[in-house]
Amino acid sequence: QVLLVESGGGLVQAGDSLRLSCAASGRPSSSYMVAWFRQAPGKEREFVAALRWSGGSTYYEDSVKGRFTISRDNAKNTVYLQMSSLKPEDTADYYCAAARASSTSYYTLPSWYDYWGQGTQVTVSS
Repeated sequence: QVLLVESGGGLVQAGDSLRLSCAASGRPSSSYMVAWFRQAPGKEREFVAALRWSGGSTYYEDSVKGRFTISRDNAKNTVYLQMSSLKPEDTADYYCAAARASSTSYYTLPSWYDYWGQGTQVTVSS
């Protein structure tokens, strides 16, 4: 069992930066994949970025490539999402998720993930 707790959300202006954190209760196994999803009001949850715990390969949704960076701190069992050049369309609740197995085919699907955090709200004003 892995408990995920997100933090770092808030209200920012367009063009600002923000860093989200996802602290895991235990060290993810080397087979794990950790991801960030987001869900705007009235919309489905969508993939943002993912990281394979073993090897550190990263994956991004097209609209955030070059603006967002997913990274990890092994010593702190924490995954980060550094967001820059934020846009109003980035406004959403952001969720951290962990899957017990990595996949290069299914990592964008919420159903692939076994554990979820409670979410943190990000609001970008224009």
